[in-house]
Amino acid sequence: MTPNDPLKKIKMLLLDVDGVLTDGAIVYDDRGVEIKSFHVRDGLGIRLLIGAGIRVGIVTGRRSEALLHRCRNLGIALVLDGIRDKAAALDQIVLQEHILPENIGFMGDDLPDLPIMRRVGTAVAVSDAHPMVRAAADIITEQPGGKGAVREVAEGILMAQHFWEKALERF
Repeated sequence: MTPNDPLKKIKMLLLDVDGVLTDGAIVYDDRGVEIKSFHVRDGLGIRLLIGAGIRVGIVTGRRSEALLHRCRNLGIALVLDGIRDKAAALDQIVLQEHILPENIGFMGDDLPDLPIMRRVGTAVAVSDAHPMVRAAADIITEQPGGKGAVREVAEGILMAQHFWEKALERF
């Protein structure tokens, strides 16, 4: 990590869901119930961040019961779903959470993520993001969405902020 590492200043990591926490596939069962697949390593990364005092939240355009179950399981209390204007959601978060935009990171993958990515302190794109999203990002992950990209960023934050060794103590 460099002295100017953008991960050093993150106090809150906001995540898009489809294409970031999942691989972007939308699956329905025979009854029309949406099924999402989340990577277990991303979940541990989120828990490690929360354990280190880094807040984690969700800002996504779609609503999903599967997402709400996963967030409850991981201890993510800030869930803004069904959001059409993610930049406006950022304004709400800044006021509600008493945090400056420059201390917020956002991970995205597609065009609706661009407005919020342009306004946060650290914009992260997953490796398989749309080219315009990758161009707008401060950081591009090596892993694709839904395949460990969130874990990659979580570990990077923990290392940049010297929380990594403490996080490993429980293992």
